[in-house]
Order: sequence, then structure tokens, then C-alpha cells
Amino acid sequence: MKATLQFLGGAGTVTGSKYLIRVGERQLLLDCGLFQGLKELRLRNWREPPFESSKIDAVVLSHAHIDHSGYLPLLVKRSFRGPVHCTPATQSLLKIMLPDSAHLQEEEAAYANRKGFSKHRPAKPLYDGGDAAKALTLLSPHAYGEPFEVTEGVQATFRRAGHILGSATIELNIDHEKSLTLVFSGDLGRWGRPMIRDPELVPDADVLLVESTYGNRIHADGDPSEEFARVVNQAAERGGALLIPAFAVGRTQELIWRLRKLEEAGKVPRLPVYIDSPMAIDATQIFCQHPEDHDIDMKLLMDEHRCPLCCKPYTFTRTADESKALNEVKGPFIIISASGMATGGRIVHHLKQRLPDERTTVLLVGFQAAGTRGRALQDGAKFLRMHGQEVPVRAHVETISGLSAHADQNEILRWLRGFAKPPRQVFIVHGESASSSALQDIIKKQLSWHAEIAKDLQVIPLRDRD
Repeated sequence: MKATLQFLGGAGTVTGSKYLIRVGERQLLLDCGLFQGLKELRLRNWREPPFESSKIDAVVLSHAHIDHSGYLPLLVKRSFRGPVHCTPATQSLLKIMLPDSAHLQEEEAAYANRKGFSKHRPAKPLYDGGDAAKALTLLSPHAYGEPFEVTEGVQATFRRAGHILGSATIELNIDHEKSLTLVFSGDLGRWGRPMIRDPELVPDADVLLVESTYGNRIHADGDPSEEFARVVNQAAERGGALLIPAFAVGRTQELIWRLRKLEEAGKVPRLPVYIDSPMAIDATQIFCQHPEDHDIDMKLLMDEHRCPLCCKPYTFTRTADESKALNEVKGPFIIISASGMATGGRIVHHLKQRLPDERTTVLLVGFQAAGTRGRALQDGAKFLRMHGQEVPVRAHVETISGLSAHADQNEILRWLRGFAKPPRQVFIVHGESASSSALQDIIKKQLSWHAEIAKDLQVIPLRDRD
């Protein structure tokens, strides 16, 4: 009975995380993400996958970000009915993220139909709210460190990955001809970050899939809050809007945390702050409901009722009308809105409105994948295409890499050194070509391990222990 691994996303790219494991007749997916960014990647979401959805026995999710979970409603639409295993916090987040993903796609299709800029007549969403609702009924939560059965002969264990609330590494123990342990890093986080606990080390693996998002980079030393303070102060001096595209889960909460700490220290002025993302508002509330992920500082502040996420004033804009009303607000002020790479969501409308104004500041605070509007801004684009229009970019664009929730090269190596012995097979996933190649080189140089860069659609036989 053979066991194989196939890379169906997250190979040669940082999006569409999806790995198919076959053990005899059994099939399971590690992650179930949507492709985002480049058009040729996004088009893959619409194609039939190289498997029958109804024959997938189970899905195991590393975390809730849409590039790791957002394909689930489509899998269900295509007749998948198995369990979806995740952590409790991931389950809570998916209850808002999957409906939101469906709503955004429905909204964008409707907008394209109204404005007539879609090539399809009529434009349709990839999936709808009904598909998302069905996917949510399949979620099966499991605590960190407690083994559970995925399907016959396959057991899994979650450990903290430290990336976002509920994020986990996945250990699969596969019993076929001989026992086999496969470990997937998911998206690794960082040590010493505010609010959530550090990544946990994994002791053993025969087969390892390790992410490489920042495999060629070292995050800047020092406290990123100092750089954040500089950007806020300069934006205030310009008198315009400070627009921050931010993932609704994780990044938005850290920004709120750091901003309020800077205000308390008198390092930035108290500016009006608008959280223009219904999902981010809900995610902030969920953050406070999962103490299993809180670090000691957050636990103490929660106990003292001083948590910046719960106990400080903001202006939340839930409705579309409230969001549109921000067009009339005069600066200086701050808008934090999804999506983090400006691929969709309300931030696109704010950018369209305010990029032509030289008083505007745009702050990029996370990885910007190739083909996204965020990457275009980061690369100095003079025009940005939005809703069928070329919008001039006169705003000041800033990037703070130190706020990333992804482990850098040194932090990935720190996690890899936690293994008691080298895995038999190491595959580098979830990274663009330069980052994956750099991580491959440094793994060979510093750990003397052999590691392969995963190739899209490649099928790998999984080797048993001797």
C-alpha cells in the first residue's frame, strides 16, 4: 500500500496552500486554500482539481487565513462531506471568515455586473454564502497537543505555530506498511511577539513540509513600534489619511495593540482610528475569547481589564454606508481595513478615493505577494488599476517588514533545529522562487540537511522508516 504526497498549491507561490496525501484508497488534504494574487493563479480556483472532492476523506487545516482555508466552501460545493479538523480558535475565526469570503465574492460579482467591467456575462461568485454555511457544519475542533484520528490509520496532533490566533503545525502519524510521521509547518510565527504564544518545537518527522515565505529575509532588529511611530507622526504632519491594508485576523489586532501602546507612551498623537472591516471587528472579539493562545502579557492585561483590544475606544464601521461616509472625513486620521494585500475588500475603495492625494500615506505591514495591488504599491507603481480604472498614485507609500507575522530565515532555522534528527525527506513550500531557494541553501549550509523545493502538481512517494 503506497503513500504519496502531491503539491496542489503553495508550491512555487505563497498562496493556495493545498497538499493531497494518499494512503492506499484513503485521501486527505492538508490545508484547503484559495489562490490569490496573480491572475493566472486566481484562475486556478475555477478549474476542476486533480481529485474527486467527494472522495476526500478529511481536511486538516493549519490556520484560518483564506489562502489556507478559503477553498473549503468550493470543496463542499463539489460534494465533499468529510470532517474538517482544526483548532478551536480556527473554528471560531472560520465562522466569520468563510461567510465573509463568500460575501466579498458575491459583492465583487455584483459590482462587476453593475459597472460592466467583467469579461463574463454575468459575473458569478466562485461560491456563495450557502456553500460557506455548509462548510462550517463540517468543522471538528481539537486542542493543541491532543492526538486525534483523521481517517482510518492516520492520526494527527496540533502544536502552536505562533502565526495568528489558532495557528498550528500539523503532525500526521500514518500507519501503512510501516509507520510514518509527516509534519507540516503551516505558517510559522515569531518568538517574542505581542498577544499570542511562541511557536512550539516538534521533536520528530520522517517527512517535513516547511514554509519559506521569508526564507530569504531577516526581519529588522529592534522594536517595529518605533518605525510605526515615525510613520504615524509623519502622516499626522501631512494632515491626510493614513491607510493601512491589514489582514482582518492577526495583523489588525497587533496594529491596534501597538498603536494604543504608543499613544499611552506619548510617542504618537491620539488620532481618530477607524476599523473598517466587519470581520476584523468580530475577530478582535474572538481574540479575547481564546486564552489558550494568549501570551503572559495579554493574560495579565485581560485580568486587569486593561487590554488594548477590549478596553480602548475606536470607531467601528460595519455597514457599507458607514464605510462610504469615511470618504468625507478630513485628516489626519487612520483607517485600518482589509484585505492585507489590497486584493479586495473595503481598502480598495479607500485607496481608489485617496491615492491621488499627496497628503495620503499608505502603510504596508505584511508580505505582499506578486500580482497584488499591495506589491504594485511597494514596487513604486505610479498608477493602480481598480474597478476598471487607472488611479494615479501620489500618496506616500511606506513598508514596515518588522510587523510581519511570518518567521524570517533565522526563525525558520530556529524551529528546524528543534527536530531531534534530520527528517528523511524535506520539502520547501509556500514561498516564491527566491525565498525558497535561499532557504534551501541555508538549510544545507547550517544544518547539513538535504531539502527539495516543492514543484507544483508534483507527486512524491513517501518513504517508510527502515
